[in-house]
Amino acid sequence: MAAAAPEPVELYGTDYTRDPYPLYAELRARGPVHRVRFPSGVCAWLVTGHEAAQQALTDPRLGKHHSRGNAAWRARASIMPEPQHSQLQVHLLHQDPPRHTAMRRLITDAFAHRRMEELRPRFQEMADALLDALPGTGRADLVEGFAARFPFQVLAEVIGLPRQFADRFDRDWGKVVQPVGPQDPGRPAYEARLRGLQRYIADLVAHKRREQGADLLSRLVAACDDGRLRPPELDSMIFQLLVAGQEPVTNQISTALVALLRHPEQLATLAARPELLPRAVEELLRHDSAFELTTWRFFAEDADLYGTRIPAGDSVIVSLCAANRDPRRFPDADALDLDRSPNPHLAFGHGIHFCPGAALARIELQVALGTLLRRLPGLRMAVPDSELTWIPAVLARGVDRLPVAYGPSHTASPATGCPVAHTPDAAC
Repeated sequence: MAAAAPEPVELYGTDYTRDPYPLYAELRARGPVHRVRFPSGVCAWLVTGHEAAQQALTDPRLGKHHSRGNAAWRARASIMPEPQHSQLQVHLLHQDPPRHTAMRRLITDAFAHRRMEELRPRFQEMADALLDALPGTGRADLVEGFAARFPFQVLAEVIGLPRQFADRFDRDWGKVVQPVGPQDPGRPAYEARLRGLQRYIADLVAHKRREQGADLLSRLVAACDDGRLRPPELDSMIFQLLVAGQEPVTNQISTALVALLRHPEQLATLAARPELLPRAVEELLRHDSAFELTTWRFFAEDADLYGTRIPAGDSVIVSLCAANRDPRRFPDADALDLDRSPNPHLAFGHGIHFCPGAALARIELQVALGTLLRRLPGLRMAVPDSELTWIPAVLARGVDRLPVAYGPSHTASPATGCPVAHTPDAAC
């Protein structure tokens, strides 16, 4: 008689959302693969541990296309209704080679590291303008006042989103990636967001078809018109750019700031020594990644995964956060060490689905954190840590508000680049 499936570990709840790392440590100690349950009721197999995660992310047996999911998975996981599911869920994250290869090739040049570096001064102008709009001293919500705005402005610049469409974009549409089940009281609002976003994408495509340029959005529309993309693939890729291209960076700015505010001595060091920013950003990505879990993967047939038998079509998910705190790969893994090297974190994934916008995200984080620490001396939390509210998204981490206090605002000298002194006591 076959052994009964283990009782799933629940990956939700206030305590888990606030701090999943104790649970991840417990799971890593028990083994690399675990049966888990999400708020929607869908069950999956969670991979923990750095080595296991790397191998799973490059395992050719694991595919991402939703057609691989079995009936049990589809019954609860296909939460986005039709026609939106078919029209918005065929982007890169849900494709396998060779289709994934062809589609990814259409966007990689737009996010090339050299181009992102060339745009860094423009990103800096955007960050400074947002800080100019904050009170010179006192209190502010750094999500509302900065983190929710900066990544979208950067994204619009990089992909060629016209100003009128940037002004029209509703950040509330980003919540469509937070599952809302068919019986949830919030379902009507969820479906309204989907319809609004889909109308927006249709209008944007029509605009770019009339006024094509050399930007990424224009090139994607041209690829659809000449047959390299199907219309649902075009809509899905724009959906992915608009949602996955900004919300994770917003969340990563917030998680990085929370980590620094919890370690004021390291915050002070980084404020005084901005040359440490590139390495510090890598550590902040490792320490608390905005991409907590990957999206679904599936075996086409029953398969063994690190000694666990996985039925065909069951979902397999990799915990990037659990992998990034694995003490077998990172000494003193729970500590924040801004000088950590080497730092082979998996915050951007691994393998063929490695985030194509990683170079952009790194520069955004360097600019964002450097500007905030330079312009807001004495930066500190304005509420107790326990009052921070973590977003309820299944795959992501971040706070929806980050109230802070800071002292008089003044900048480094443009001529010398010398940083301001960081004196929290004097700024109070």
